[in-house]
Order: sequence, then C-alpha cells, then structure tokens
Amino acid sequence: MTDLDWAAMADVLELEGEAHQPYVQQALAELAQLEPQRIMDVGSGPGVAACQLAAAFPEAEVTAVDGSPELLARAEQRAERLGVELRTRVAEFPDGLGELGTADLIWTAQAVHHVGDQQDALNRLARLLTPGGVLAVVEGGLPARWLPHDLGFGRPGLQTRIDAAMSERFNQMRAELPGSVATVETWADMLRTAGLDGTRSRTFLVDRPAPLADGARRWLRGTVERYRHGLQDHLDAEDLATLDRLLDPADPLGLDQRPDVFLLTAKTVHFGRKPS
Repeated sequence: MTDLDWAAMADVLELEGEAHQPYVQQALAELAQLEPQRIMDVGSGPGVAACQLAAAFPEAEVTAVDGSPELLARAEQRAERLGVELRTRVAEFPDGLGELGTADLIWTAQAVHHVGDQQDALNRLARLLTPGGVLAVVEGGLPARWLPHDLGFGRPGLQTRIDAAMSERFNQMRAELPGSVATVETWADMLRTAGLDGTRSRTFLVDRPAPLADGARRWLRGTVERYRHGLQDHLDAEDLATLDRLLDPADPLGLDQRPDVFLLTAKTVHFGRKPS
C-alpha cells in the first residue's frame, strides 16, 4: 500500500463511510442469499462497512482487516457502539494476506488501486476464498457531485476541474507505486483471471439531496480541505480562492451554511465466486 497516514485521516474516513452507506446496503442486498460462516473486510479502515456486514450476517464471524491498528481500534469502538460482533486483525495489504486463513465472503473497498500489481492483489484475495466463496471488490464508479455547476462566485465548473486534477494525481500515485503494472481495469475480466466464476459488476447510487445532513457535510468539508491542500499546484489562483471561500465557516455561500449542498455519486462493486 502507499505510505499515506491513514490513521490521521480516521475522522474523514469514518464520515465518508457513513455518507456512502447506501451503496453498501444495496450491494449487500445482492448477497442476501449467501450464508457465510466467515467474512473478511480487507482494507476495512475504521470499520463502517465491516459493521454493516456484521449486521447483515449476524451468524457469521466478521473480521475487519487493516494495516493500521489505530483504524482498527476505531472499528472496535464502532462495533461496540452499534451492538454488533466484530473481530479485528492487523495485516498489510497485500503482503499479509497469506496469514489470514480463508473466508466465505471477502469485501474490499477502494484498496486494490493502492497496490502496484492490481491483478496480483486480486489473485491473492481469490486464494483466500473457500470453494463457492464470493469476492466483492469496490473500484470505480462516478466522481461525487455536491454543488451546482455555478456556485454564485468564482468560475463555473469547479468540480470538473477538480476531477481532472485528481485524475492526474491518481495517475501519478499509480505510477510511483512499487512494482506498478499498467492494467486495463476491466474488473470482471480481472476477477476471471484470478480464477473466479460468474463475475459481474453492478453500480449503486448514493443520492443524498440538499440540504445535506450534518455528518455528510462534515465529511465534505474534510474532503474539500484535502483538495485545497493537495491540489494547490494543480488548480489556478481563482479556483484556490473559490475553495478558500467554500471553507470559510462565516461565509453564507460556504459549505457550512449554504442550503444547496448535496451528495450524488455512484460506486461500482465487482463480484466473483470461487468454483466449488
């Protein structure tokens, strides 16, 4: 994985997971016919999806797997708060996967793209499945939208330019990963290459209309703060000034006060089953 300080991002990661919960609920509905005994959420972060898995499959042993003990501590606290059973396991992705044992259902969200050789990571995950077990990989979808095209100040189309800048940042991140391998990201085909059958991809909508609730709004503020600091060399002075104004808590057109803030995005989940 990359050397990002994931623990320092714990608050934003947990708020993000909560804001995006609807797509996880929809994806788990696709798996409702399963009766798994052992489930792993690999790259679980603070455990939002892991707790949803534990609630959806109360008879299963659910383990949140992550390389950050601090994030796993958050997952344990969350599980206790929600009254679900959750185990945790510290393991690096993908090098530590071989120590985890097997599972009937493996969920991994937005972790594979942080590995240089994505196909190798999928191969390793597939090897952990029991016969008939299912792997669900969250990658791709659509960028989030959260404000009108014209904000009422600054140059219209800010989010389109943020998308372009983030795409360049993502490409650079991928290129600099150890052992980076260029891959045509047809995820269903990649799951077939990993030895899985019945591969398919489904995209699920997250639609939180304006006015955005407090938790999701706080996630958005944290995300925009990251844009402001991480894209200062990729956006022009006018767009940076627009971000500064959006982040001004005293500004009635800022993120904290304006009533038209929403969240609209889509997440794609790719499923594959290990032959029995």
